[in-house]
Amino acid sequence: MALNPCHIESIARISMQDVLLQVQAVSKSYHDGDVTTQVLSDVDLQVFKGEQLAIVGTSGSGKSTLLHIMGTLDKPSSGKVLLAGEDLYQVSSARQAQIRNQDLGFIYQFHHLLPEFTALENVAMPAFIQGRDRSQAQADAKVLLERVGLGHRMSHIPAELSGGERQRVAIARALINKPKLVLADEPTGNLDAKSGEAVYELIRELANQLGTAFVVVTHDPKLAARMDRQLTMKNGYLQVPDSAQ
Repeated sequence: MALNPCHIESIARISMQDVLLQVQAVSKSYHDGDVTTQVLSDVDLQVFKGEQLAIVGTSGSGKSTLLHIMGTLDKPSSGKVLLAGEDLYQVSSARQAQIRNQDLGFIYQFHHLLPEFTALENVAMPAFIQGRDRSQAQADAKVLLERVGLGHRMSHIPAELSGGERQRVAIARALINKPKLVLADEPTGNLDAKSGEAVYELIRELANQLGTAFVVVTHDPKLAARMDRQLTMKNGYLQVPDSAQ
């Protein structure tokens, strides 16, 4: 799989940066009685600071499991995951929770918004948990909601929003703490074309200006093609790009 020629300059820049996240020989299997299902097999991966990486593959290929392991939402059967040199599976559960709140952002296929809170409160919630000043957290949340096109819907609860609007709130929430890395599962899958393009531009801007890296699991070939790199999962294996052979 060749790199997109539109991103040659970007890749050259990325290659000179430090590695942000390393996946080292990660495997994952599930056991049900005598039956073992191998989901991931010896996956190696590097993500660089500020990089935008797309992972594509068919359903059941292992890409979502890999994303969950990268975010400490699932534990590998073997192997290591290091974020900024710290082994995520050799630290306490309390430290993992701190990393998820401060250093990682998550965008799920389904929004997982808190139903009793407004859009503004949902976006600001990770900042509240981090202990940031409430007024500043709300100000940052307002900016993000405006940037994803929901400046006029800040006071609405999730039940008063459309499916696409709920997903945009979830995207803004993932960005509130200015994480080092955002892990996204189909971030534009529930958005119309215009909103999806706006979110993509936000991703690009944040990556370039804030040094935020994005790993995106997507079925959208247009989104994947415009990322800095694409990798393909197939039957639990990460495919080696043609350019690396």
